[in-house]
Amino acid sequence: MSEIKLIVGLGNPGPEHQATRHNAGFWWVDEFARKHGVEFRQENKFHGLAARVQAQGRDIWLLKPQTFMNVSGRAVVALALFYKILPDEILVVHDELDLPPGSARLKLGGGHGGHNGLKDIIAHLGTRDFWRLRIGIGHPGERSEVVNYVLKAPRKEEQPLIDEALQRAQDVSTLIVEGKLQAAMLKLHSS
Repeated sequence: MSEIKLIVGLGNPGPEHQATRHNAGFWWVDEFARKHGVEFRQENKFHGLAARVQAQGRDIWLLKPQTFMNVSGRAVVALALFYKILPDEILVVHDELDLPPGSARLKLGGGHGGHNGLKDIIAHLGTRDFWRLRIGIGHPGERSEVVNYVLKAPRKEEQPLIDEALQRAQDVSTLIVEGKLQAAMLKLHSS
């Protein structure tokens, strides 16, 4: 049973990126922080915004790297090393091209699927064995369109679907925090 000690939301810093598909990870951790009444603070030694949450009697770090997506690993490793958090105690929340808007999936390990944030985290951690909460944003259909696509806001009809998936993922956050990741997976994947 893994105990999650660090939840990383992936995204790009700055107001111009706030509403883009690539920031789905930020959206999720922002809501998680709000729900637990904590605010993010700039933590230069962790290259990001961090918050400490007390949930279900556990201490959990939340992190929003401010390094830009492609170098997210630096922030993750800085915090994980400082607090001696193992890779399987880390949950990375990110946008997922291979899932349609409206779906959210939880899994341990796997590849990066071309996601530069995941690619950098895998490189820095030296392993793929960390948890991922994948928020579906759909695929533009053309590989050459991907960069443009993830850096734009979801279409009007996609946003409610993504919001719904984010909410379903929030609904299993208690199970995630309690280390009941299989149960969280089951509930999330059957909803």
